[in-house]
Amino acid sequence: MTEAAAPVLLSREGAVSWIRLNRPAVLNALDEEMAAAFLDACRAVAEDSEARVLVVAGNGRGFMAGGDLARFNADPARAPEVAGAIIDSLHAALRILDGLKLPVLASVHGPVAGAGMSVACAADLCIAADDAAFNLAYARIGATPDGSGTYHLPRLVGLRRAMELAMLSDSVDAAEALRLGLVNKVVPAASLAEETAKLAARLAAGPTVSYAGIRRLMRQSWTSTLDRQLDDEGETFRATAASEDFREGIAAFLAKRKPVFRGR
Repeated sequence: MTEAAAPVLLSREGAVSWIRLNRPAVLNALDEEMAAAFLDACRAVAEDSEARVLVVAGNGRGFMAGGDLARFNADPARAPEVAGAIIDSLHAALRILDGLKLPVLASVHGPVAGAGMSVACAADLCIAADDAAFNLAYARIGATPDGSGTYHLPRLVGLRRAMELAMLSDSVDAAEALRLGLVNKVVPAASLAEETAKLAARLAAGPTVSYAGIRRLMRQSWTSTLDRQLDDEGETFRATAASEDFREGIAAFLAKRKPVFRGR
């Protein structure tokens, strides 16, 4: 298989790693091979000490249209087995993304459905083209969400609205997604690549040690007690205070200049 034909493309441009979903003919619908490739890409990013931000994007006309329904329909008797293979790889990949020490940015356009919506919700930040359309979609085929959708969606939009999005499976356009808090920013579709690169570059130039602490503290807060969270905040601040980034940030602030963070 040539690199261009691979279901997931991994590259790094400077300190920015890119995972590009690459089954454009089927709107990047997820099958076993693609899920396994996504897992491999996430493992590679986790092991790359030069990466300071990860962008997850989709090639072609959309981010991801969910699972490959044709794959299930080809052999209905094996649907649970196929689903299990896809889910095992996808969930292993999302566990890796959750534990990364760098920000994860989803860059979405066109259909963002099913597992695609779940993956977008799992990112730390999400930038969307104005043609993006979100649909959790699982109830439409008589299934239940996977890919962390039932974990992240209620935390983003609240339980009642998450129930509505999951049960009724109505599509949400980019403007409504911004209003609900599903995305951080909406840009013209023609500008998505440029705006994504700008935001990724800003994150890559930021205080990586601080970002790692922020994402860990924020992500654990849902299952933490206030007492534990206060302890962890104190420990994390003391750890970041020992970093080069912290010293540079203080020096730059006092000198009224822009800091130059090196991610250590």
